[in-house]
Amino acid sequence: MTLIFGVLLFISVNPLLAQKEWTLEECINYAFENNIAIKKSIISVESADADLLQSKLNLLPTANGSASQSYRWGRNLNPQSNLYVTEQTDQTNFGLSSDITLFNGLQQINNVRKTQFDYLAVKYDSDKIRNDISLNVAAGYLLILFNIELVKNAERQVQTSQDQVNRTTKQVEAGALARGNLFDIQAQGASEEANLVSAQNNLMLAYLDLMQLLDLEANTEFDVEKPLLEIIGTPTLLPAEMIYNKAVTLMPEIKSAEYRVQSADRSLAMAKGMRSPRLSASGSYGSGFSRQILEITGYTPEGAPIFGDIKAFNLQLKDNRSGSVYFGLNIPIFNGYQVTTNINQSKMYQETVDLNLQSEKLLLRKNIESSYADAIAAYQTYLARKKSVDAFIEAFKYTEEKFNVGMVNSTDYNVAKIQLANAESDLASSKFDYIFKTKILDFYLGKTLSLNDIANVKVN
Repeated sequence: MTLIFGVLLFISVNPLLAQKEWTLEECINYAFENNIAIKKSIISVESADADLLQSKLNLLPTANGSASQSYRWGRNLNPQSNLYVTEQTDQTNFGLSSDITLFNGLQQINNVRKTQFDYLAVKYDSDKIRNDISLNVAAGYLLILFNIELVKNAERQVQTSQDQVNRTTKQVEAGALARGNLFDIQAQGASEEANLVSAQNNLMLAYLDLMQLLDLEANTEFDVEKPLLEIIGTPTLLPAEMIYNKAVTLMPEIKSAEYRVQSADRSLAMAKGMRSPRLSASGSYGSGFSRQILEITGYTPEGAPIFGDIKAFNLQLKDNRSGSVYFGLNIPIFNGYQVTTNINQSKMYQETVDLNLQSEKLLLRKNIESSYADAIAAYQTYLARKKSVDAFIEAFKYTEEKFNVGMVNSTDYNVAKIQLANAESDLASSKFDYIFKTKILDFYLGKTLSLNDIANVKVN
């Protein structure tokens, strides 16, 4: 009943079976398209791109239009006579203005270059997130395959115990073995059924972990392709130094750190540019209309103008036109050492990002060297455990034969069976550990994460 309950639980919680099987590449591509962290990083890249565009547009002159309507009363300047009068007035004004920086120590040019480097750094930060996601997906994918193998091992152990229970029952009934042996075998069989349920639960959790990494809901129909992964021959790994020399030119975390160094260089140049005078030019053009400007219809004998109605709107706009061009030079003399402080802070930031770059390279080297050593060690462990499994298989066969004829007791039989089960689990662990370590080294070489190079056939 325990076994049946475990199988039913596995199927009910996991509607993952008999559906389309996802390959590792499909899982990674799906994560690239749907993972929230990746989507957020893409938004950051787009924001940095907008900053870059704005830095370029800042080189262009500004242009602004204006319009105003004013009402005044009391003492005001009459726009026609240029004399102060006490009356209500209203005016309409239109204008255009423009401003451009001709020179400011190349701060704007350096800002464009800085934002270019910032954009590239953010872009490679996004690539770094994609790489981390792909490695996590690969680890989750292999964990599923590992747990599938453990479930199969547990199923074999359960079946072996059941077969042995049947044989022992017949021997006990025939008087060839003591009934205590049957109880021991049945107890071991129950323990192995519990181990099977535990292995199935671990498999369900492995599926759930990968689905959560892909942001899939738990009730989504999902299953993975199950290739038969075999390790054939000795590994042909490039030396760690060669892998590092290749990876340092490819890994996005290195690229990002390098571009931040260049961005810091431009920030320092901008800070130094603040010591330079600023030369600017500006211009304006405008006109206006006022109800106090009257049309002159003639002059008196004394030469005084004779005013008629309010001068026409279009005529006033034409007559009141005015324009101006200004050139300005701003020379920094003393600003509370602000420029010097900015330069010193830029230098310290430059040193910081230089150290960050060195740290990223050192971390990359350590990771590659560790992965390389882990891969070699995992392969050696795999070979040793494979020999161990082969030996335990023969030992178990021998013990089983002796148990069937009453030459050994049930305790010795169970010990041999447990040793074989543990050895098979250890072998599966070392195999998938080696596969993942070699995939990491392939990743550092810029290769696409795939299992096709070690998959002989696909099994369901």
